[in-house]
Amino acid sequence: MKYEFTIPGKPIPKARPRFYKRGKFVKVYNSQEKEEGEFALNAFESLIKVGGKKLSGPVFLDIIFHLKRPKSHYGTGKNSETLKKNAPKFHVSKPDVDNLVKFVMDSLNKVTWYDDSQVFQVIGRKEYSETEETVLKIIEVEND
Repeated sequence: MKYEFTIPGKPIPKARPRFYKRGKFVKVYNSQEKEEGEFALNAFESLIKVGGKKLSGPVFLDIIFHLKRPKSHYGTGKNSETLKKNAPKFHVSKPDVDNLVKFVMDSLNKVTWYDDSQVFQVIGRKEYSETEETVLKIIEVEND
């Protein structure tokens, strides 16, 4: 099985867990439950549109995070729509690609596959784009 779809919106990095103290005990909570739920819902709807089902075998995951260029990459005045010659090609600033991948994997867990331990390989990259979105390619391979 091979699925490709795009989740619109700014890519979100996984945040660190939050802790709070209740009496003698320390508890942990996920501060991104809402965002993960929205991402999972978008992914589930996209999966249904392409006739997909929950994957049970080994999964290869290729993710491209499209992030907007800052205004400093463009000229000024009448050149405000023109990209500067020295504008970088690759997105090498925050957010970190591993945190972006972690957010996607945590969001898709139990939605697209049964457990994220099924994912045996991940390729994640950040690119500049006019629209902010996450492009997913999910491939279930034969377990020979």
